[in-house]
Amino acid sequence: MLPILGREPTSGVGELTCPELAAAARRVARRLPAGARVAISGTDETARLVHFLGADLAGCASLLVDPSWPDVEVVLEDARPDVLLDVDAPPGEDLGTEVPVGDESTWFSLPTTSGSTGRPTVLVRSRGSWLRSFAALGVPLDARDRVLIPGPLSSSLFLFGALHALHTGADVVLLGRWSAQRAAEAAREATAVHMVPAQLSALLAVLEHDPLLRADCALRLVVCGGAKVDPVLRERLAAVLPDCRLVEYYGSAEHSLIAVRHDARLLPVVDVEVTDGRLLVRSDLTCDGRLQRGEFVPGAPEETGDRAVQHPDGSLEVLGREGAVIDTGARLVAAETVESVLREVDGVLDVVVAATPHPRFGSLVTAVVEGDAPLPELRARARERLHPAERPHRWLVVDVLPRTSSGKSARAVIADRLSSGDPL
Repeated sequence: MLPILGREPTSGVGELTCPELAAAARRVARRLPAGARVAISGTDETARLVHFLGADLAGCASLLVDPSWPDVEVVLEDARPDVLLDVDAPPGEDLGTEVPVGDESTWFSLPTTSGSTGRPTVLVRSRGSWLRSFAALGVPLDARDRVLIPGPLSSSLFLFGALHALHTGADVVLLGRWSAQRAAEAAREATAVHMVPAQLSALLAVLEHDPLLRADCALRLVVCGGAKVDPVLRERLAAVLPDCRLVEYYGSAEHSLIAVRHDARLLPVVDVEVTDGRLLVRSDLTCDGRLQRGEFVPGAPEETGDRAVQHPDGSLEVLGREGAVIDTGARLVAAETVESVLREVDGVLDVVVAATPHPRFGSLVTAVVEGDAPLPELRARARERLHPAERPHRWLVVDVLPRTSSGKSARAVIADRLSSGDPL
């Protein structure tokens, strides 16, 4: 039995049937020292998943290496793995490790924070925390479903989606690297997909311009995390795929799930408290702690770093990161508020609002827009919906925003380039 799956899955993964997947994972497990820390690298995403599952069988905690990290060695220095496992290399010696090893408290994953606002942190997660998260998500899948995972498994969002699918007995399709066109083509057979809002926007753009792909799309469920889904994006999904259900969740690599939206309300699935506008979480879904230079630092923080409002009916409204605030002309501007308004303009695929240093005002509100929205329409929407201090004074239009491997906009990279004057 695959411990993190809870039971053996009943369908295939990529080119592997379920029996082949289980057998391949067991072969990997027998070659690993039980309970080790393992760093998994390589180019074949299906093989990386097999090795991750094999490591889990052996009671190992795995770090899925992302080659796009600015400094892989820094992350490895924090993780201090006992085994470096390259899935593209020949298999190692059979150690005869008996499996399965451990229980729900066993560490199985060393996920990292996304790095969208800085250096990734190596976290420690137990099997039980994610098994409970699967139940909290409340998304019904079965062996008839085929779940598209359109990004790398090194992102906890996509790894969560893949393991949730296997846990429910669904099939999994791994793209490995994000491509809106490839995702649209894969959606001809996929019935569900895990993605971030920017990817959903790009996928819809392909379907909006290709009637054949839109007609062939088999998606009945979109599970969206990583950022807030704007009302305009919800409306686009309903217009393009009227029979497709949207489930949105709010969480983080540290806390796992915090709240889930199945209808109009974002409802907490754990204990939350909003104090002075700051969101606090008490949960048994959180990570156990983090690794720093190989040493385990216990305890997950209650603070999420987000500002929020909890309404009388218990629902949450997440306002955005405390750090995403621009000090301009002695006024504080919430970047995510401005972004939400600008995303309403036709042609905007995504937008990041950040600060450009200014000698007099401290910072200028700068909008970096991905898409082909006309600048006059963007300015008009800003005048209509935003306070004068919130309106961008500088506008940049780019073909593609810098992104993390999970598909989130790389806010820290964008802010650094605006500050240094380097091109985006």
